Amino acid sequence: MRAILSVYDKTGAAELARGLRELGWELCSTGGTQRALAAAGVPATGVADLTGSPEILGGRVKSLHPRVYGGLLARGDREDDAAELAEHGIEPFGLVACNLYPFADTVRGGASPAEALEEIDIGGPSMIRAAAKNHPWVIPIVDPADYGGVLEALRAGGPDAARRRELAAKAFAHVAHYDAAVAEYLRGGDDPLPGRLTLGLTRAATLRYGENPHQRGALYALGSALAPPEGVGAFEQHHGKALSYVNLLDADAALNLVAESAQPAVAIVKHANPCCFAAGDAPIAELYGRALAGGDAVSAYGGIVAANRPLDLAFASALREVPSPLDGGRMFFEIVIAPGCEADGLERLRGKSRDLRILTAPAGAPRPRLEFRSLRGGMLVQEADPGGEPRFEAVSERPPTEAELADLRLAWLVARHVKSNAIALVRGGVLVGMGAGQPNRVESARLAVRGAGERAAGAALASDAFFPFPDSLDVAGAAGVTAAAHPGGSIRDADSIAAANALGMALVVTGARHFRH
Repeated sequence: MRAILSVYDKTGAAELARGLRELGWELCSTGGTQRALAAAGVPATGVADLTGSPEILGGRVKSLHPRVYGGLLARGDREDDAAELAEHGIEPFGLVACNLYPFADTVRGGASPAEALEEIDIGGPSMIRAAAKNHPWVIPIVDPADYGGVLEALRAGGPDAARRRELAAKAFAHVAHYDAAVAEYLRGGDDPLPGRLTLGLTRAATLRYGENPHQRGALYALGSALAPPEGVGAFEQHHGKALSYVNLLDADAALNLVAESAQPAVAIVKHANPCCFAAGDAPIAELYGRALAGGDAVSAYGGIVAANRPLDLAFASALREVPSPLDGGRMFFEIVIAPGCEADGLERLRGKSRDLRILTAPAGAPRPRLEFRSLRGGMLVQEADPGGEPRFEAVSERPPTEAELADLRLAWLVARHVKSNAIALVRGGVLVGMGAGQPNRVESARLAVRGAGERAAGAALASDAFFPFPDSLDVAGAAGVTAAAHPGGSIRDADSIAAANALGMALVVTGARHFRH
């Protein structure tokens, strides 16, 4: 039997080649792989020697030859195929080990257009596809992790049909993932919603379960030729038990909220909604205490904590030692996530619980990206809400004070991350009340002021969409809220302005709606 080895990732290639040789296989290889095998003491025939044709066009043409593809595509149960091979002096192949140039890494590293084009592999995908198409007779391997298992199977007589089919599916997925990166690069950012949208996803983690324990779940990182993975898609786990689907949804919501704050910020999220939040020019340990004391401590229990500054010793100590505002006992959290961990902070927090998940993930300002949501039989795709700086135009008789304006900006930020209909109340840089997911806005307002209690007095309110009636402002004003922000644009805006003036409330419009369903 004969095998072709042509790999960019040479991990385990020498061991595979040596194992094949021990089984009596003849080896063929392309230039770089042949040199690596020779350095490891494993001889292989060069493809140029096999074809009788030298590599040309600077290596662009190496394996594209009937002596290669005839040997890869011949069907082992067809006498006419065997006769044609004999007529042309071609021998069949029984195995191909091939993986591709790191195209995405190259273009993300700043490659010029000419350099990027040279990284588009032609012969490699062709060999992989040929072997995968003919997998009943040719074993395709694209992942070094499969080398050992294939060798073991060959020693026992060869992979069975199911294993060959599995390897073929993996091979086509490898090429499809690669082609998706090339298509994305050539498309660029000019058309984010093209007629055909291909995605390259790589499983980053197998989860404990999905949304419920009877559902399976996994996290797939979105491969991109234009940008490296970011946010929770690039998380690293340092401690704790395995993650679930809901854990990561909440971690993503928490990290996205704090990432949009230029100031140090801490958020606690439960069921994808922020229940505690604080931002300001203060250490994150202090902000954590403020957020917990001023927010919904009942919901915070069992939530996810995120910070946009590294986990240090003071923050870790606060997470262990700041008592619950409910009963003075210890707070319990599922996850703590931050952009980094200092060694002493990590060690301190590890002692809180063996189950507490400690994650790090990039928390820089989110890049422009697409958001995906599956439907039965389809997928919704949209550009992610970029947020941005609202204009905050005062429309009431009384404009907001500087302190109110600062709180309005934070309330607006939080409201963008609350499920619609969203109402957020902030006082002194701390989220004190929140209403989320209600079919009508006034009920969200009632929930927010009820949760805030006495802390609503002097707070600033933000609504993710306009007030269709002044009733939400009436509820807020009765609780002592002194400033409010909404997009404006309702046919009854004049009624809301009149209500604000009657209450002595400062009212601003932003001109932007931020529904989050």
